[in-house]
Amino acid sequence: MTQRVGDFLLERLRLWGVRRVFGYPGDGINGIVGAFGRAKNEPAFVQVRHEEMAAFMACAHAKFTGETGVCLATSGPGAIHLLNGLYDAKADHQPVVAIVGQQKRASLGGDFQQEVDLHALFKDVAHEYVQEIVTPAQARHVIDRAFRIAHDQRAVTCIIVPNDVQDLPAVDVPPRVHGTVRSGAIRDGVGLPPRHIVPSDDELDAAAEVLNAGNRVAILVGAGAMGAGAGVIDVANRLEAGVAKALLGKAVIPDTLPWVTGAIGLLGTQPSWEMMNDCDTLLMIGSAFPYAEFLPEEGQARGVQIDIDPRMLSLRYPMEVAMVGDARATLDALLPRLHVRQNDDWRRQIQERVTRWWRVMDRRAASDTKPINPQRVFRELSHQLPENAIVTADSGTAANWYARDVQLREGMMGSLSGGLASMGAAMPYALAAKMAYPSRVVVALAGDGAMQMNGINELITLSALWKTWDDPRLAVLVLNNGDLNEVTWEQRAQEGDPRFAVSQSLPPFDYAAYARQLGLGGIRVEDPNDLGAAWREAFDANLPVVLDVVTDPNVPPIPPHMTMEMFRNYTGALLSGDSEAMGVARASMRETWESIASRWEK
Repeated sequence: MTQRVGDFLLERLRLWGVRRVFGYPGDGINGIVGAFGRAKNEPAFVQVRHEEMAAFMACAHAKFTGETGVCLATSGPGAIHLLNGLYDAKADHQPVVAIVGQQKRASLGGDFQQEVDLHALFKDVAHEYVQEIVTPAQARHVIDRAFRIAHDQRAVTCIIVPNDVQDLPAVDVPPRVHGTVRSGAIRDGVGLPPRHIVPSDDELDAAAEVLNAGNRVAILVGAGAMGAGAGVIDVANRLEAGVAKALLGKAVIPDTLPWVTGAIGLLGTQPSWEMMNDCDTLLMIGSAFPYAEFLPEEGQARGVQIDIDPRMLSLRYPMEVAMVGDARATLDALLPRLHVRQNDDWRRQIQERVTRWWRVMDRRAASDTKPINPQRVFRELSHQLPENAIVTADSGTAANWYARDVQLREGMMGSLSGGLASMGAAMPYALAAKMAYPSRVVVALAGDGAMQMNGINELITLSALWKTWDDPRLAVLVLNNGDLNEVTWEQRAQEGDPRFAVSQSLPPFDYAAYARQLGLGGIRVEDPNDLGAAWREAFDANLPVVLDVVTDPNVPPIPPHMTMEMFRNYTGALLSGDSEAMGVARASMRETWESIASRWEK
């Protein structure tokens, strides 16, 4: 049978090493969906509950594997639904190729049903490359360029395929005539050269001069340092430096190292705040951390930056030496130029602060609240995480507690929606991680708002997939507090407004019972003394488990530094008729007391 364009598309995806495509069917992509059947589902088509989830999964696949993620949607509404997940990939600089259908060519421009100007729709999110295949001879180079550009630019690209083009006879080799293009893919593993960009010797020497001159060096790592953990550790030890981590860089090096100060920013730790305020030298590696108030004062510290993207250099802090380079290769080239420190007073100070911080975290987690203290949920998880676990977190207070209370150990992975900070990413991220690594334990951490938004729907996807995995364990935590908690705290601290129940309250829902209805495990936890056993049961189970934990919405996610304006807003909100004022005040005093009391402990 003559090969069609839809078949050719899947053949080309296989050539580019694509193992799975996340999507949802529709008549605008019938020709491509039919090709999956003829190809015996290679690459695998992963049916999700909503196209947004497909794009989130493609982004997560890219984050966890280093490969290009692929998502597929029909024309019109299907294509529109992809956007949020694609913006997540764009904001976090992940390579994703979106393949979308379109109405038949003859109908375009005629206000046909589901006709949308897809070029305009994707112009921003996939601005590096948006192309429509209008003739079979064009398919080869459009597909190849979409993948090559997505990989090289770490960007979203988009391929538009009209419905009628999908069923036309394919053209494997375009004719050798004027006006045609003949491209190449990655046959025999050739086509995507590794990015080992290293700065010049002069740049490395200049960077080493700055770093060697510093007495109090602080290192900040982000997602761009993933895979360079050994180099980060070597450089930090050579400089006797401390290391803070932007949230997307949480898994770069273990949280258990005594001089790792942990997260930075509003979701960050006190040691990270103190280190940035006291350092005289800043080394930033692969990070676009945006909050200037948590970095050193301008002029306080000399700066060195390493980033693969020249557009990010000196964007967050005026760097003395800003180098374009792959993090791992650049650190390897920089290390021999760095002097071994003889004075470790700075490192010792950092380690004392980190030790005190974990005492604070343990004391705060142990503080009794009614219902359960959410910090205790995450500290208990941290102690019980299986080796090589993968953790995904949603936006909201779940991200706060993940950032501060969960210690990722060597070999673990973790991620969330960083730059976009979108709700609803934890479940699709977890599913993508589990499909990429079916023998590893995965944990999804979500608030009840995110679960009601889309997480409960993706539990259906989970129920359909888990029996195909080598290890069926996937634990889903739901912080069941009946409140859109992160926004409630933002209303108080940023706006000075009391909690507005009409917008913030969530309808009750039994997540554990729903999970059991789907054939999954479901555990409802209402007593803090049952938390340890609940996590153990989830990690010992022979099926995925939802932990529905009833938590206290009044425990404040206190940032490491509150400005006077934030303090005035916060107290003003509580004095302005906030219905939870007494509970919030008690919880805030407990949190503050634990910070003070920890300083008296040995």
